[in-house]
Formats: sequence, C-alpha cells, structure tokens
Amino acid sequence: MMQTMNQAETPALLFDNISCTFVSAEDNKQRHTAVAATTLSIAPGEFVSVVGPTGCGKSTLLNIGAGLLSPSSGSVQVFGQPLQGINKRAGYMFQAEALMPWKTAMENVTAGLKFSGVAPEQAAADGESWLARVGLKGFGDRYPHQLSGGMRKRVALAQTLIMDPDIILMDEPFSALDIQTRQLMENELLELWQARKKAVLFITHDLDEAISMSDRVIVLSAGPGTHPIGEFKIDLARPRDVAEIRSDPRFVELHAQIWAVLREEVLKGYQQQKTKA
Repeated sequence: MMQTMNQAETPALLFDNISCTFVSAEDNKQRHTAVAATTLSIAPGEFVSVVGPTGCGKSTLLNIGAGLLSPSSGSVQVFGQPLQGINKRAGYMFQAEALMPWKTAMENVTAGLKFSGVAPEQAAADGESWLARVGLKGFGDRYPHQLSGGMRKRVALAQTLIMDPDIILMDEPFSALDIQTRQLMENELLELWQARKKAVLFITHDLDEAISMSDRVIVLSAGPGTHPIGEFKIDLARPRDVAEIRSDPRFVELHAQIWAVLREEVLKGYQQQKTKA
C-alpha cells in the first residue's frame, strides 16, 4: 500500500535522491556505498518507521538527517530549507547509552537547556516537569548506574524531548530492553507523540514495533547501496496499545504484506554477514 504526501505540504524532513559513499581508511581506492539514490519524506506530525536487514544502512540514513553525515550526492531539506551542518530542528535518541554517568538524571535531562543558555531556575522547572511526564518524579537525584535500563531510557527520552524539537530521530532506542519494559516505553513514546505530534523518523529492526507505532513503514533493501523498496500506510486506529494492537486482524494483514517484501532482503543481509564472517 503506497502513500503519497499532499503536494501542498512541505515535508518536515526530505531526503532528495541522496547517496552516501565511504572511502576505506586503509585503501582509498576501496569504496562502500551505504545508501544509494534514496528519496524519502516525513510530513510534520507524521510517525515514520524504517525497517531493513541488519547492517543495511538504516543508521546512516538517520545520521544524514541529523546532519552528522553529509550525503555524497543529493540533498536534505528541513521544512523546505537546505540542511547545512547539524540539524538544529531535530532531537536524536541513540541506540547506545548516551547519558553522562557523572551527572544525575536531572542534570542529564537539563544539559541541553543549559547549553542553550536557559536560566538554571527555568531549566530545573522544565526538568522536573519532564521527569514527571516519563514517570521518574522523585528520581532526579539518581545517577545512571542507580537506575534500571528502562529508567535510563526514560531519562534519555526526556533529555531529547525537553528541547521541544520539531523532528525526532530515533535509532532503535528500545532494542536492548526486555519485552515488557520495551512495550511500556513504546506506549509512553506514543502518548507523548500524540500530545505534541512532532515528525518522527524511527529506525528499528523489529517489524512488530514498526507497525504498532507508525503512520507509515518504509522497507529498505539489503546493502550495499540500500534504498527504499516498499512503503506501507499503517491504517490502524489511534490511540494504540502496542501489545493489544498486535492481535488486530488488520495488523496481521499488514505484517504479512510487509514481511513479504522484507523477508528476501533479510535473507540477503544474513548471507552477506555470513560471508564477511
């Protein structure tokens, strides 16, 4: 099922025919094209997930959208303007642990505000508000090592959203969590997103997660030279509970449709990983 964006609507984030090629540090004649000829747009307020085989270039795409990488060709636009340098309208939640271990939960959450010049009193008030929103009221004085994995992810989520970004970039943020904690975090994210409706580009290897959370799911090919090979509108009613929605007949139907496209690419990616090993 394909979805076409309203032509009058300016995308929050647009990848326009981008490619990204890396040169080997050992041999500058060796080149690896991670992303090839990819066009993808995310509308304001839209939740878009990208799925694909392991190592296909999903994170590369996200890093380009954040301005951490520049495409070798093509362009990136943010609300109609060319992206130059870091994407200041985006917040980035990483897969790996990104909290500063020497700072408390409150200090981690408010670090971005303080770097931006927000007065300490206002930063503290906003920090308390966001810790409460993610279920961590009263935990502001705890250090990361004193928090569970799920609690640390809540801190990271508050740290990202407190800056009120127009675009939220998320790189498999819940992949390391157990299934129960993961579903709690997914529902918390959806509740926060529903309240503010920011544009979200969500990278995941979990097809169930992608369908249960998204407005659209984009399927990428196996690398090298990954590119979109499928685009599916997720026409499930909102609000959603990510556990309950998976028993919905339409969810099952969408899963089968997307897996039919994704399965062959996952097998290709698996064979490539075996060859490298």
